[in-house]
Amino acid sequence: MKDFATSIVKTLRQHGFDAYLVGGCVRDLLLGREPKDYDVATNATPQEVMAIFPDTYAVGAQFGVVLVPAPDTSGASECELQRTSKSGCVEVATFRSDIGYSDGRHPDEVRFSKDPREDVARRDFTINGMLLDPVSGEVLDYVGGRKDLEAGIIRTIGEPQHRFTEDKLRMLRGVRFAARFEYTVEPATFAAMQQLADQIAVVSRERVRDELTRMLTEGHASKAFLMSDESGLLRYVLPEIPAMHGVEQPREFHPEGDVFVHTLLLLDNLPQPCTPTLAWGALLHDVGKPATFRIAPDRIRFDGHVDMGVKIAQGICRRLRFSNDDTERILALVENHMRFADAMKMKESTLKKFMRLRDFDEHMALHRADCLASHRNLTTYEFIRQKRAEIPPEKMRPAPLVTGNDLIAAGHVPGPRFKEILSAVEDAQLEGRLLSRDAALEFVRREFPPESSARPSRSQC
Repeated sequence: MKDFATSIVKTLRQHGFDAYLVGGCVRDLLLGREPKDYDVATNATPQEVMAIFPDTYAVGAQFGVVLVPAPDTSGASECELQRTSKSGCVEVATFRSDIGYSDGRHPDEVRFSKDPREDVARRDFTINGMLLDPVSGEVLDYVGGRKDLEAGIIRTIGEPQHRFTEDKLRMLRGVRFAARFEYTVEPATFAAMQQLADQIAVVSRERVRDELTRMLTEGHASKAFLMSDESGLLRYVLPEIPAMHGVEQPREFHPEGDVFVHTLLLLDNLPQPCTPTLAWGALLHDVGKPATFRIAPDRIRFDGHVDMGVKIAQGICRRLRFSNDDTERILALVENHMRFADAMKMKESTLKKFMRLRDFDEHMALHRADCLASHRNLTTYEFIRQKRAEIPPEKMRPAPLVTGNDLIAAGHVPGPRFKEILSAVEDAQLEGRLLSRDAALEFVRREFPPESSARPSRSQC
């Protein structure tokens, strides 16, 4: 993609315009990282850019932003390009200055500019405010970004309160960048976050969700959430997590400390790369503990914390507007994480059904991280891992020996009892007690006679 972005810069220059790579891609290239995407800044107006690149999509022309699709995505629709979040495209933005941010996100007025200094002055952090000539390799740094990059500092461009007031989400972004690159936040910038933390509430829930998801999946989640907590932001975007502070746990199972400490340690032990649903399931797996904490005569207990956790997690997913599918997967992780404690005592049929849970690899990853963040005993994890390796797919999920039609043919009336009968047959099959259809039908005749023949007629009473 770098070559394609460079070709855009060259083409714009051939038409008499200035053009540079800008923003996060410059930062990443200077750090020796592969950028996720590439942005170009130019003094060409959106109309001039679209005239040069006929396939360009004007996704934000009023703000001077258009997308130029790479050759292999040129046939995609505008909706498809927006849905893939710039994947396969280069964002080309006109130099501009922004005036007023009444809604805390979008500028009230945009003035196109010919001066790249004006353009970088409106951006968020110094490390994201550098321009790069991809042909000569020259870096244009008008904001001290290179110095902060070398020193490992996150600092706003200009006055922090002003920058954060323009777009409140920048506070969470600053925390995320600091965690991702293991940098420190410049004191005045951090103080502004603390001062304006309550204003994060005006940001749309979807944008907050996406920023938190990036924190959870970029590899330094515990630091990101610790900084979010220290800045005060977490209290406004996800108050259920600070509520874990000071909620003690039985030391024989959790020598690491309270629920908050345990949760952050667990995030550190998630696999990389990590799916968003696994990351959120991990963050919320013990969210029900603060509400169920009690000191019993024998030890600290959290009776019903799984059911409470599912209820709270469901509210969070609804509040942050997760998709139905993602919500289902996150809630399943919360609901099933304690079942591993009984895995080695489960009947063969119960264990196989447990291991058939959707996305069971995510459940395994959460259990492993949960153990490593507490007692560090991986005996159950290794037991299940070995079982999964030993049991072939056809034994884990065998074809049914008996169907509903068979039950009807045997004289059973469709109803709730069907599920009971079919489940009993499946359990016996999974445990190796039923190996054929004939044996399964005989099992049904013996154990589940039709109700009409199971009770005497009135004449017999």
